[in-house]
Amino acid sequence: MSQTHSLFLKEMGITEWSSRDGSAEQTTPMQTLGTTQQSAQIEVQAAEHEPQGNWWFFGAQPEGDAQILFQNLIRILGLSPQEWSWKTATENLAQLTAPDNGMPVVALAFGASVAQKITGERDPLPQLRETVFALNTGNDQEIPVIASFDLTQVIAKPRDKALLWQDLLLAKSVLQNS
Repeated sequence: MSQTHSLFLKEMGITEWSSRDGSAEQTTPMQTLGTTQQSAQIEVQAAEHEPQGNWWFFGAQPEGDAQILFQNLIRILGLSPQEWSWKTATENLAQLTAPDNGMPVVALAFGASVAQKITGERDPLPQLRETVFALNTGNDQEIPVIASFDLTQVIAKPRDKALLWQDLLLAKSVLQNS
């Protein structure tokens, strides 16, 4: 496994990686020490990046370990506080408007019930994941929505972290292609 992959997995809290062939790789302290300089470089690059768009996160604001996981995700994505915001599924969705900065918006729904509420879909989360839905606002805007796991579920089932990461990469791709 490359050091870059080890760094990203470590940032997500994944210390053991199982490949499809069944072999497991453990992140060792030596691998972690070797990535300290790389980690500093990535953090500096994230601080100097150009904004790519706005992220709307739907769901209950995380607490405890889920909040730490969320903060790590924000850091890994390199998002500044101006580039993301929390929304609730109980907000009047028709009144949501994209920021005036002209940047595209992508929404990430944490949890099946939140994703179902904002998209109008009724399928369970496994069928909602890996699909780009549209959040229709009252301003003739369609905001792309990606459904993912609730962060507390990811804490309870660490194997879902890799799937959460896939959902984040899909959202990032959608944002970059907007």
